[in-house]
Amino acid sequence: MPAISKIRAGGGRISLSCHGSAAVFSELSSTYPLKLLSPRIAEDGVAVVYILTYGGGLVSGDQVNLSVDIGEKAKLVLLSQGSTKVFKTRPGHRLASVQPDPHHLPPTTQIMTFVVNLNASLFLLPDPVTCFRSASYNQIQTFHLMADASAVILDWVTSGRRSLGEEWVFSRYYSVNEILVDGKRIAKDAMLLDDSQVDAKPLPERALAERLRPYSCYATLFLVGSQVQAVITELVRRYQTISVMKMKSPDKVIWSLSPITGNGYTSVIVRVAGEETEDVKGWLGEALEPVRHCIGKDVYRQVFR
Repeated sequence: MPAISKIRAGGGRISLSCHGSAAVFSELSSTYPLKLLSPRIAEDGVAVVYILTYGGGLVSGDQVNLSVDIGEKAKLVLLSQGSTKVFKTRPGHRLASVQPDPHHLPPTTQIMTFVVNLNASLFLLPDPVTCFRSASYNQIQTFHLMADASAVILDWVTSGRRSLGEEWVFSRYYSVNEILVDGKRIAKDAMLLDDSQVDAKPLPERALAERLRPYSCYATLFLVGSQVQAVITELVRRYQTISVMKMKSPDKVIWSLSPITGNGYTSVIVRVAGEETEDVKGWLGEALEPVRHCIGKDVYRQVFR
C-alpha cells in the first residue's frame, strides 16, 4: 500500500471508490482546524462526509485546503454540521490593544478541489457560510468532472448573526466556483460581497445591508449530469410558469434559472434569495427532492433535517 504523504495545517484529502456495492475510502484525512467525519450508512455505493472545524469556526488567517477524488460509480455526499462560521478572531481571544484595520487582517481562505470520475456523483450540500462582524472570507472551489459524472453543488451565505443585530456587517465575502467537464470549462461563477464603498459619484453611498435587503440569505446551486436530470426538468417547468406571472410585491423567496451550456437545459445554475435562511432551505429541500432516489431517503433527511 503506498505511503500517505503528510498534510499541511488546514489540509484534507478524501479518496472514495466503489468495491462491489460498497463505497470505500482509501483516504480520509485532515489536520487542524479542519476535521472530516464519515458516519456509517446503509445505502449502497454512497458515502457521507461531514466537513467540520475545531473551535466552532474559522478565523482570520486560517487556510483550509481540501482535495477530493471520487472513483467510478461512487457517490459522495459532503455536509457540514451547522453553518460554516467565520470569525475575525477566535471566540474568547482578544486582539492586541492596538487593533489593526479589519480590512487589513488576513482573510480566512478555503480552497476545495474535486475530481469526479466516470459515472461518479458529487453532492456538495453544506449549511451556509455565516460571516461574523468584520470577518473576511475567500472561497475557491474547482470541480473536474468526467463527461458522464454528475454534481449537485450548493454555495450559500447568510447575512450574519441577526439575533445580535449583525446583518451584512462582515468586511468581505468572495466565492468562486469553476466547473470543468473533460477538461473544458463550462462555468466559472463568482460572488463578491464587500462592505467597502465603491467610488460611484455622484451616486450616494449605500451600505452592503441596504444593497442586499430585504433578503438575508443568497444561494447559488449548480446542477450537472444525468443523475440530476429529474431535478432540472421540474425546475425548468416551474420557472417557465413563474416567468409569465407578474408579482405585485417581492416573494419571501425569489429565484432564477439559467442553462450553463448552450445545448439546452442539461446543466443549469439556479440563484435563490430569501428573507430568512429557513425559507431558502425549505425551497432547496423541495427543489432537490428527486435527489433522494440517488442518495437514499435516510441520507436525504440528514441534508434537509
